[in-house]
Amino acid sequence: MTPGHASGGWVIGCSFLAAFVLMGIPLPEMLDPFRPDWVALVLIYWCMALPHRVGVGVGWLVGLLLDIGRGALLGQHALAFAVVAYLTLHTYRRIRMVPPWRQALSVLGFLLVEQILVFWISGVIGYPPRDWWYLAPALGGMALWPLAFVILRDVRRYFQVT
Repeated sequence: MTPGHASGGWVIGCSFLAAFVLMGIPLPEMLDPFRPDWVALVLIYWCMALPHRVGVGVGWLVGLLLDIGRGALLGQHALAFAVVAYLTLHTYRRIRMVPPWRQALSVLGFLLVEQILVFWISGVIGYPPRDWWYLAPALGGMALWPLAFVILRDVRRYFQVT
C-alpha cells in the first residue's frame, strides 16, 4: 500500500468536513441566497478525480449526514447527492478533459438537478419553495467551481491521494 492510499481516506473525509463547516459560515445578507452547496461541490470533485473511490454510496452517506445536520427529511439530500454522484460518474471522462471554467457549466447542471430534487421533495411533503431564488445556490456553485477545483486538486496532489 502506498502512502497515498493510506492517507487518501482521511483527506477525502477532511475535505467533506471542511465543506460542512463552510455551509455554516454566515454570509452577508446580499450574498446568502447565492451560498453554494459546498458539500455537493466537494462530492462532484471527488467523483470526477477518484471515481473508483467516491461514488453513489459516498454521495448517499454524505447526503444523510447533511439531512441530519440540517434537520431535513431523512433521505432528502441523500437522494439528491446520490443522483449528482451518478451523473458525475456517468460524464466525468468528458468533463475532466476541459478547463475548470468550462467544467463550471456541467457543475451548474449537476447543482440544478440537486436543487430541483431537494425542493421537489420539500414540495411533496408540504413545504413548497416560495420563489425561484432557491436555484441561486447553483449559480454560486458554478461561479466558485474553478476555485474549489484548484484547491481540491492541489490538496489531492500534495497528499498524493490516488
